[in-house]
Amino acid sequence: MFMLIFWIFRIVVAFTTSLAIDIGFKPMNMNMEIILLFVTLACIVLIAKNKIIGAIIYLIGQGAYFGVDLFNSITKIMEGSTGLLNYSNIFISFIGIIIPIFAMFNMLVDKTRKQFPSDKNTDWFYKNEQFDRKMDERADKNQYRNY
Repeated sequence: MFMLIFWIFRIVVAFTTSLAIDIGFKPMNMNMEIILLFVTLACIVLIAKNKIIGAIIYLIGQGAYFGVDLFNSITKIMEGSTGLLNYSNIFISFIGIIIPIFAMFNMLVDKTRKQFPSDKNTDWFYKNEQFDRKMDERADKNQYRNY
C-alpha cells in the first residue's frame, strides 16, 4: 500500500516538475525518474503476486536512485548548506529507501506465503460444500406453520 502511495506521489512530483510548478520536491534526474516509475509499476505487480524478484528489483532500483540522493543531501548539510529543499530531499530519499527494505523483509520473513493461502480457521466454513447442502436440505424441511 505504501509502495503505491509513494509511487503516486512520485508521479505527481514528476508531473509538476515537467510543468515547472514548484511544490517543494524535485526529482534528481527527470529521465531516470520516469524510467524508475515504470520499473516500480512492474515491481508492484510482481510483489502483489508474491514474486521475490519484484522485491529484489524494487530494492535495487530505489536504492540506487534514492541512495545517491540521500548521500548527496546529507553531505550538503554536513558542509553547512542548509535549506528546505535539502531536508525535503533527505526525507523523501529516506522513505524511498525504507519502503523497498520493508517490502523485501516482508517477502523474506513469510516464506510459507502462497498465492492462495489456506487457513484452518476459515476453511471449515468456506470449503465445506457437503455441510452446506445438508443444512439447506434440513432448512427446507423445517417449515414453520402459522397458528
